[in-house]
Amino acid sequence: MKKTTLLLFIPLILLSSKLLSQNKDIYQIKTYLMNTEQQMETTENFLKDAYLPALKRLGIKPVGVFKPKTIESDSIKKMMVLIPFSSLEQFSGLDNQLSNDNVYLTAGAHYLNAPFNEKPYLRIESTLLQAFSEHPHVTPTPLTGPRDERVYELRSYEASTEAILKNKIEMFNKGGEVKLFGSLNFNAVFYGEVISGNNMPNLMYMTTFSNQTSRDELWKVFFSSPEWKVLSAKTEYKNNVSKADIMFFTPTEYSDY
Repeated sequence: MKKTTLLLFIPLILLSSKLLSQNKDIYQIKTYLMNTEQQMETTENFLKDAYLPALKRLGIKPVGVFKPKTIESDSIKKMMVLIPFSSLEQFSGLDNQLSNDNVYLTAGAHYLNAPFNEKPYLRIESTLLQAFSEHPHVTPTPLTGPRDERVYELRSYEASTEAILKNKIEMFNKGGEVKLFGSLNFNAVFYGEVISGNNMPNLMYMTTFSNQTSRDELWKVFFSSPEWKVLSAKTEYKNNVSKADIMFFTPTEYSDY
């Protein structure tokens, strides 16, 4: 049996007027894939010395930069950048604004002008999200302990259909799942519905913990809480997650949080 793929092109900017204009952040998750230490060094220097300062000059902040907890053993190394935008227009206009920033062009010259045989990365993956109504803006973690001990947990929940994903998002918002995470001090950075990405339909969210032990203990408290037992038992919210991916990150020293 042949596998059929349907390609639908909708300019993102056309979505912004009504669908995405509810005073909720737009998030871009940029994941840089690399396979050499030289690529890692070049990309890190670019992010730290050129890209993040340029974003701040445009009022785009706070920006998180993270490495997977397992990066030492990975053959493909990764770095993830979480960027909050106030609108799709701000997102779509970013490259043009950066191209007119001489400070950025100078500071990032080694990366920006790299020749084809000295590329600073393998590829860049990009996911675009819109914030949930119950958590409309990025919230930097209040944790102040050692960064190398912190756990930033990024979860992706896939659903069987777009309608079922809406049901899971409703469970977070109207159902009270976001409030439950807040009451238990999960220190959520963001919750977002993916509006452009590779694993749609899906949502993603990030929570933070001082260390792995506190993370494990808090999830035990979450699953045993009366609120979760009541919420998860509701018939209308059954079978609304078909796959869950869990990824652990640590923040870089130049990350905003």
